[in-house]
Amino acid sequence: MRAPNFWRVRSGLSAILAPLGHTYALAGTAHWRFTTPWRAPVAVICVGNLVAGGAGKTPIAIAIGAILQDKGKEVHFLSRGYGGVLTGPVRVDPDVHTAKQVGDEPLLLGRVASTWIAKNKVAGAKAALSNGAEILVMDDGFQNPSLSKTLSFLVVDGGYGFGNERVMPAGPLREPLSVGVSRADAVILMGADTTGVSDAIRRIDPDKPLFDARLAPLSSAQRYVGTKVLAFAGIGRPEKFFHTLKNLGCDIATTRAFPDHYDYTPDDIATLAETAADLNATLMTTAKDFQRVPEDARPLIEVLDVVVEWRNTDAIESMLSAVLS
Repeated sequence: MRAPNFWRVRSGLSAILAPLGHTYALAGTAHWRFTTPWRAPVAVICVGNLVAGGAGKTPIAIAIGAILQDKGKEVHFLSRGYGGVLTGPVRVDPDVHTAKQVGDEPLLLGRVASTWIAKNKVAGAKAALSNGAEILVMDDGFQNPSLSKTLSFLVVDGGYGFGNERVMPAGPLREPLSVGVSRADAVILMGADTTGVSDAIRRIDPDKPLFDARLAPLSSAQRYVGTKVLAFAGIGRPEKFFHTLKNLGCDIATTRAFPDHYDYTPDDIATLAETAADLNATLMTTAKDFQRVPEDARPLIEVLDVVVEWRNTDAIESMLSAVLS
């Protein structure tokens, strides 16, 4: 889905829908109150967010997994497998599974470490443990109370923030802002804070750890500097991808935005490729989108690979080390 524009600001429509948001929030509170979480015998690190749509959870989960691997831990990722038809627990094989089966994000995670998709978080955790997991990193699941978390990170897009700070359907929040921030052990701010995220968090908890991070192209992306591109993306905020390409130095001929997790058809790619050819441009997308492109069409497309850069790597490593000890 694509977030409606009225989720960004307080408006008459959001006010009308606010009572439904209160009902949604009460249902979430009841779910937590009447669920007894299962505690795994290893540390469970959750990377989640408070808003519907993309905030950068998967790249952060990958970055945290890499830090833990460098510390000698057998990391296993745990994902719901959004967009896939398999319910799991299933161990993801990126060379065999497709996005239609397991979702696009688990395919990216699976190229870094063992990854399990499971609608039932506890069943997924137990499957990972029986296959040698020494630490679990959850990509999403912050609002799921079934599995006890050792450490929970909230990822927030600095360019979108918390929108109008109302709960769905009146706004983008999955739960009340104060509830979510209070339950998090730390907040990770992705990109420049242009929406007052830091101030909103400080109002709730002045002492909440806040880490700054951003997505940056890999050094290999320098080969695209000056390249004329037709950029397309079906992620939470496609404009972030287009902005990254522009900052890299690409010549943006035109862009095409699709809904998040959009399932590209052969006709979609054929149309994009034809337009790119007419513009004498290179067709380019994100690594996440590439997982949803029909395999036969992939040779037509270039992928911009990115990596998480921390402002203070020592701070995030210190927090993770404390969990391991």
